[in-house]
Amino acid sequence: MPDKNHATVAVTGVTGALGSRIAARLAGHGVPQLLVGRSPDQMPELPGAQRRGPAAYADAADMRRALEGASTLILVSGHRTGRRLEEHATAVEAAIAVGVDRVLYVSLVSAAPTATYLNARDQWLTEQFLAGAGIRHTVLRAGFYASTPAALANEEFVVSGPATTGRAAFVTHEDIAAVIAAVALDEGPRSEHDGATLEITGPEALTLDEAVTRIAAATGRPYRYEPETLEEAFARRWRLGMSGEQIETWISWYQAIERGEVSVVTDVVPRLIGSPATPISNAAWWPAPNTARGTAEFRRKRS
Repeated sequence: MPDKNHATVAVTGVTGALGSRIAARLAGHGVPQLLVGRSPDQMPELPGAQRRGPAAYADAADMRRALEGASTLILVSGHRTGRRLEEHATAVEAAIAVGVDRVLYVSLVSAAPTATYLNARDQWLTEQFLAGAGIRHTVLRAGFYASTPAALANEEFVVSGPATTGRAAFVTHEDIAAVIAAVALDEGPRSEHDGATLEITGPEALTLDEAVTRIAAATGRPYRYEPETLEEAFARRWRLGMSGEQIETWISWYQAIERGEVSVVTDVVPRLIGSPATPISNAAWWPAPNTARGTAEFRRKRS
């Protein structure tokens, strides 16, 4: 049963690991939702939720139709296409055009114009666009996912990359979704989170070796981490058939860890949801090896 009468929230990315969890949490609070995306037939069935689409971020007319009736838009960042800023801006402008009151944007910890991780540069651009768009908004910078090392492993459960002593405060999808839902539920004409940037992290900063060791213990699978030099990292991915752009993106993920750009630990999770951030050992979900975006398809081509 709804705990109160809520305004309608539009959620994007609901066929993915994060968006689906956000939508499920909001449904649990009785929040009416518009589930927005390119593949309505793949969206979850949730109480009080309407499926809207097909609607891609870059299609202004489709986005306007999909967002009609929403008060809040939760904009989960799209995949890197080379035009991500333009796509996000089109979605935000569509939201403004149909009367959406605020945008909650899911960005990345360390987002900056000179961030090592290439995706974080794109996220910063969208943050800057939002700051000047004239709409209430909150930036929710998610830390690196606790599940990513497991998804990056090969068939022998080996995770390899150019990072040794650097650390990251890996955070679970569930904790990120819980924080975003909490901000969405802070309704009304004003919120303490308006204009804020919230960095959502796990409870401790771990090296990749420490993180992978804990994943191995949690799953009972023989995950292990093997450091690579930059040259080795490039050569191995090139042999796998990955594109130069994809190689650069993934190597930059490791290098952001090595340079300490994602090591910050914040109190955002306990402060907003009232319970400690989840240690990586207690994550509720682990993807299979070879399932990280941009790597699995290249391995399939070689099999």
